[in-house]
Amino acid sequence: MGTVLLNSSGNCVNILVIDVGGQAVKALATGHKQPVKIPSGPGMTARKMVDAVKAATADWEYEGVSLGIPGKVINGKPVENPPNLGNGWVGFDFQAAFGCPVKILNDAAIQALGNYRGKRMLFLGLGTGLGSALIIEGIIHPLELGDLPYRDGTYAENLGVAGLERLGKKEWSKRVWEAVKQFHNAMQTDYVVVGGGKSKLTGKLPRYTFRSDNSSAFTGGYRLWE
Repeated sequence: MGTVLLNSSGNCVNILVIDVGGQAVKALATGHKQPVKIPSGPGMTARKMVDAVKAATADWEYEGVSLGIPGKVINGKPVENPPNLGNGWVGFDFQAAFGCPVKILNDAAIQALGNYRGKRMLFLGLGTGLGSALIIEGIIHPLELGDLPYRDGTYAENLGVAGLERLGKKEWSKRVWEAVKQFHNAMQTDYVVVGGGKSKLTGKLPRYTFRSDNSSAFTGGYRLWE
């Protein structure tokens, strides 16, 4: 996996942060308080995303873009099309499309960066699937824990939206607790942050766990340029 060093070089002051999800694309720029929200889904290609964001933020000023996408990103470039979106993400020239420098991270990694409080942190994003990232002393390590086998499928199948609908909230929350404990012990983290669109639906979490939400992606996007 590629890694990204915090406080990487960058001279941009006004940043546009784009959080691409399976159901919606959200964008927020420096100096603005409310993000714009654009419906997403299987038909959302890279080109359609860029065009929609540029149209929705036409009167916004920004010098750089932070882009979080729900797929594998290595060395700052998508290496696969996000599972729940359209095609055209691999090899797309985002910098040319936006007309300014663009930094790209996996969506879980950018949310993790927004929640980081130092030391060794694991981020788990509960959404369409399971996003994950580990930050150790300021170095981001994007993970794909959702692909690992767990019970009657994978962690993503159990802890994502499909698992919630199939298991019901009580059993789903139990499995979230179990997964948090397993990953915390296996990776010897100081703390775990549980975020994503479904994080508010979990019951009580272990004492070393903090709850977050998708707004942390904007904080992480700004931090990329600090």
